Amino acid sequence: MRQILRELWKRRWRLLLGVLALFLVDGLQLLAPLVVRDAVNDLVAGRGARLPLYALYLVAIAVTVFAFRFVWRYFIFGTSRLIEQDLRNRLYAHLLRLPQSYYIQHPTGELMAHATNDLEAIRFACGQGVLMAADALFLVSFSLAAMVGISPRLTLYAFIPFPFLALVVLKFGRVVHRRFQRVQEAFSQLTERVREGLAGVRVLRAFAREEGMERAFHETNLANVHANMALVRIQGVFEPTVGFLAGLGTGLILWFGGRGVLAGELALGDLVAFTSYLGMMVWPMMALGNVVNVLQRGAASMARIQKIFATEPAIQSPPKPKPLPASKTIEFRNLTFAYPGVAKPALRDITLRIEEGMTLGVVGLTGSGKSTLVRLIPRIYDPPPGTLFLGEVDVRELSLSELRSLIGVVPQDVFLFSTTIRENIAYGRPEASEEEIWRAAELAGLAEEIRSFPNGLDTVVGERGLTLSGGQRQRVGIARALLLDPPILILDDALSSVDAKVEEEILGHLRGVLRRKTAIIVAHRISAVREADWIVVLSEGRIVEQGDHQRLLRLGGLYARLCELQAVLAR
Repeated sequence: MRQILRELWKRRWRLLLGVLALFLVDGLQLLAPLVVRDAVNDLVAGRGARLPLYALYLVAIAVTVFAFRFVWRYFIFGTSRLIEQDLRNRLYAHLLRLPQSYYIQHPTGELMAHATNDLEAIRFACGQGVLMAADALFLVSFSLAAMVGISPRLTLYAFIPFPFLALVVLKFGRVVHRRFQRVQEAFSQLTERVREGLAGVRVLRAFAREEGMERAFHETNLANVHANMALVRIQGVFEPTVGFLAGLGTGLILWFGGRGVLAGELALGDLVAFTSYLGMMVWPMMALGNVVNVLQRGAASMARIQKIFATEPAIQSPPKPKPLPASKTIEFRNLTFAYPGVAKPALRDITLRIEEGMTLGVVGLTGSGKSTLVRLIPRIYDPPPGTLFLGEVDVRELSLSELRSLIGVVPQDVFLFSTTIRENIAYGRPEASEEEIWRAAELAGLAEEIRSFPNGLDTVVGERGLTLSGGQRQRVGIARALLLDPPILILDDALSSVDAKVEEEILGHLRGVLRRKTAIIVAHRISAVREADWIVVLSEGRIVEQGDHQRLLRLGGLYARLCELQAVLAR
């Protein structure tokens, strides 16, 4: 709740205008019973001449209420929308800064629930919650004052249920908070189940597991229903209880007030006005239950959002980053690295120097640490201090954004956005000309295939690029990196989905480009690294062999065996 109040305080002037307009509306509504009281008393006394004037007063009140009701809705609900917008922008920006390890621990569906349901609950707390709280406070205060002015005794009767009401609100508010947290957690699990099923629909069909996924979804959906029904049950008791206590006060007034009118102790107009004011208090009493419900929901959701904000990115720029060095030489010095939470190192005692303008090939068996090695260079994961250098400067001492701006990475599993080929290739350089885009596509060996598509570069690739083959997606990723023209280029098994002929064509195009760059080619196939200036062979996280292609063949070790095996398989 403190954080919700901080968000409201940031926009206090907009909120103040809305609350003032709300108070004006409430004040005018409080005048209406007084007009009705005078009209009734005049009628009882046989004075009807002023009735048209009373009617005119009521019309004027209604018109003014109409105008200022728009004002308070605009400012109060508008403020809640601005808070939601600001939190959503901050949440999205913060998520982009969090390390890859965070997304391993937190499913996408859970994060989507934070960005939708939780933010909506906060908006309701900042909009409906503020409205109902302010409205209730004003109406209760002034209705109470008017009621005391009419009859202190009747006011005392009307407030008999209030102590019980306070106990109900305190008790049920805590339960609502706990159960709404469970509802949000259940919704997160449901969202993740749907996302997982849709993302993996091709695998589901390939293994005929539709029924199994349906059963799993049914169980998750049932858990979501149970969590919501637990909340509905408490609300189903809470709100009628508040309504009953409010109605009890009205019943007491009709009983004792009616007897007072019959005994001549109270004018009929005063009873009508008193009942109108009590009716105005019934809504705040009812709203009190909703206020607690809405605010508790908002507080629970804000707590979940603040938990994300409290997660600091593990990988950040240093407070005073050093300027980028002129040299693009990359050097590993006795580097040993283990992933967070994993005891066994993925890399051990790596010492390696990649001179500027040099092409390094990295090969090895699956799980030998090839991708880990290249992920450390752009600090996707942080290397230990003093183990990885760019131009004699520790990469941890450089600005993260400036370091990554030097590096183009093409991973094995290329992610494409659900837009056109043109926009996917030009993602890093939206201002690139069509000629530059075609040039990058030609270097990636994709230009002829793009020309064969009905819409050429404007062909929409579908979600995650699923309308393209795996090899085409990889080549779009290569073209995207080449268009950036970075001084350091990393191909992390980026040719694994193309055949040997296409691989040879792409490598032929890239040879001229790679001579101007510091390049690293990670591959399973020896053919992809054969022309590299230097090749390292990894096994269980260690460099077990290194040299050029001919030297490694003469060694007769792992590299030579891999080369021989792949030659046999290619026949």
